[in-house]
Amino acid sequence: MLERLFSHCMVRPSDIQPSSSQMKVVGVFNPGVIEVNGQVILLVRVVEQPTETREGFEPSPRFVPKQGITFDWLDEKQLDFYDPRVYHERGTGLARLRFISYLKVLRSDDGKTITDHDGPVIMPDNVYEEYGVEDPRITQIGSTYYITYVAVSRHGITTCLLSTTDFQRFTRHGIIFPPENKDVLLFPEKIVGDYLAMHRPVTSTRFRPPEMWTARSPDLIHWGGHEQMLGADSTWEQSRVGGGTPPIRTERGWLTIYHGSARPEGDQGPGTYTAGALLLDSQRPSKVIAQTREPIMTPEETFEREGFVNNVVFPTAVLERDDAYWVYYGAADENVGVTAYRREDLLNALQKPSSANSAT
Repeated sequence: MLERLFSHCMVRPSDIQPSSSQMKVVGVFNPGVIEVNGQVILLVRVVEQPTETREGFEPSPRFVPKQGITFDWLDEKQLDFYDPRVYHERGTGLARLRFISYLKVLRSDDGKTITDHDGPVIMPDNVYEEYGVEDPRITQIGSTYYITYVAVSRHGITTCLLSTTDFQRFTRHGIIFPPENKDVLLFPEKIVGDYLAMHRPVTSTRFRPPEMWTARSPDLIHWGGHEQMLGADSTWEQSRVGGGTPPIRTERGWLTIYHGSARPEGDQGPGTYTAGALLLDSQRPSKVIAQTREPIMTPEETFEREGFVNNVVFPTAVLERDDAYWVYYGAADENVGVTAYRREDLLNALQKPSSANSAT
């Protein structure tokens, strides 16, 4: 595990005002982050739960077009509670979220401290976002900032696209990856004539451990040319593996930090989330040319180990600052954290990939 230069909790739920008196903020995390004219802009995921309680029932909020947020009250006797993020209906196994999420712009002058909490808010907008919008990632392509985000509804988990030039006005481009797919990261330039993205298909049939893939597009909307990129090959990523930070170009290739999770046998909860790093071929990003064999980042600080979901570090952005990589991440599904690693330390930790993850 790499030495951290510092660890800092940037945002907590108490720092954000709820959207209404009916709701309370229980999480602010998984930020998309970009530096613009020396200022760091964060697009954070805000998670809210209803404040009302009813004996024998649990609320599940959802967005209704032309109406706003409403609550469905679910009979406790028909639910399983092993995952703090969702209710599971007994018998059917179908899931409902315990919360609803939206996105909010925050700004920082030094990259560590929030100096403006009053930025625009992006709320759910349609039936495919009825359970919320989550986990944005920001990539600058030319003069435009493109934002992939997760939309959740009864139809499943999709990935959608936003764009902006000023983080004041946003254009929705709709669904770009259908269910079930998330952790979509855009590359900041065309490669061999196409836009490139990493994505994480979520399959219900487990032929093998989880994987990450790449895809190609002529216009950022229509995607094809899918290739398998990375398969879970270590115990720390056997439960889940997926993209974390939008890739940045280095002299050796594309650098990205990704997440993995593992849980004890028999445990139905989310497990422990940690992070590793990948180096991808500059012309064929589906080829992993180096990786860290062990996590470079694990839950250490109290704000990472204790929260809405314990023991989670979930990297979502990297900024290059001086001779270091600053990593922004969600901590315990509750807070926004930032840490940093020496550039040389991180690059030196990358090794030739295992045979299981070597591209043919």
